[in-house]
Amino acid sequence: MIHHITKLIEEGEHQRLDFKFEIADTHKIARTLVAFANTDGGRLLIGVKDNGALAGIRSEEEYYMVEGSARMCCNPPVGFTVKEWNLNKKTILEIIIPKSELRPHFAKQKDGTWLAYHRVGDQNFIVNRILMRVWKGETGPRGVYLKFTDAERFLLDDLEKNGSTTLSKFMRNAGIARNKAESILVKFLLLKMILMNFTENLTFFTLNPAARLTEIH
Repeated sequence: MIHHITKLIEEGEHQRLDFKFEIADTHKIARTLVAFANTDGGRLLIGVKDNGALAGIRSEEEYYMVEGSARMCCNPPVGFTVKEWNLNKKTILEIIIPKSELRPHFAKQKDGTWLAYHRVGDQNFIVNRILMRVWKGETGPRGVYLKFTDAERFLLDDLEKNGSTTLSKFMRNAGIARNKAESILVKFLLLKMILMNFTENLTFFTLNPAARLTEIH
């Protein structure tokens, strides 16, 4: 029978799985903890290299560093459970982080500042203002009211014509202020009319293929 850890490693790193060779920096591990908690939850395998090779943990200190990071470098603290596995004479820690109902969680940086992170694929990204406002809107008591002005129609037409846009492009091309542009994007995101996409250097917006935009033109 294939070992549980072997099955996980075969999946490779993804939205809900990350490998760590060792825990040497509590601030860095806090980013992954809050990213999982803020997104879909996930598993962190400690003692596994990026290529999936087993290394094993060095000592029990690795667990206590994760515990300390979750408690002191995450705000609110991130809850997790841990399982210890022995495979090929190597000890692997499986840290299981559930999706949190307390998001956003923030990770403490080395300079003392706090930043929120979310998980996209196998990467952790800083939460931008728009995503933060979307999260707030998702838990708010009121629904979303959207009034179609020239700016809203411009955004939809632009996305249909060009496929994607960024916040700065939308502001510039529509001739509107940042706060208004952000508010429109947030409302469209909450209504599932558009999608927010992330790369290492860029955040951009596209139409949601599942949305029925013909009814709102």
